[in-house]
Amino acid sequence: MKELNPVLLKELRQRFRSYRSSLVVLLYLLVLGGFSLGFIYLNWRGSPGFFQPGSSREIFIVLSMAQLGLLAFVVPGLTAGVISGERERQTLNVLLTTDLSPLSIVTSKLISACSFTALLLFATLPLYSLVFMYGGMAPGQIMGVLGFFLISMFLFAAIGVACSTYFKRTGVSTISTYGIVFFIVAGTGFLAAFIHELYLYQARISMINMLETPMVVQILQDVNPVLVMLRILGERVVMGPGREMLLPYWGTYLVMCLVIGVALVLWSGWKLSPINSGKSLFRIRFK
Repeated sequence: MKELNPVLLKELRQRFRSYRSSLVVLLYLLVLGGFSLGFIYLNWRGSPGFFQPGSSREIFIVLSMAQLGLLAFVVPGLTAGVISGERERQTLNVLLTTDLSPLSIVTSKLISACSFTALLLFATLPLYSLVFMYGGMAPGQIMGVLGFFLISMFLFAAIGVACSTYFKRTGVSTISTYGIVFFIVAGTGFLAAFIHELYLYQARISMINMLETPMVVQILQDVNPVLVMLRILGERVVMGPGREMLLPYWGTYLVMCLVIGVALVLWSGWKLSPINSGKSLFRIRFK
């Protein structure tokens, strides 16, 4: 039986055996639980003294939005320093002199961060029991949201690892990762709305009806995590009349996350190689 990657084994032990990991899981659940209890309390104040079971769908939407926000905040923090931290501790050169390839080092760091984030996701499943108790959401929608979180987590983690590989300082890598993730989560939506308004303005000036959504607006809508998740939940958030695309919205988002994520991981492994980074192992060891 082949031995497990030693870097991956070390990373998993450090993440899951540390007291900080348990503290992060506790704080994560407290934040999501606080959102749920606060929403139930607000609904109870507006109802005749009891919680209305029909509000379970709204609870699910609030939980999903809060979960997406926490993922966009937690995942970059876990991955933005995985390579740059090794470089700052002057242990990266030691890793590069082992039998492990640069790509295996990058994937080990990525898998470790994603496994801990997946633990956070599955730890929140009991909070969703309120939806199963009162109904309001189809099982397919719940599984779709869970799959959406997993693929989004992979994309955010790949961005963090790529920034950590490219930038030498963890601080710069962290800021860059949060900036890119923020643009994907919020910037694509604002950009889609801005371009859509420009097209509407031009259509009003030309006195013509816009029969379908412009291609660029449709693509931006299909790659925006917030809009994709709301559409999975059954909300109507499409700008304009819509356009026939080769793939459904969730297929476009899935392909985008997989293609960009895999490309960033492969690029990070290539960039981490001493040959491609402009340094040879001989010069590192005997400089």
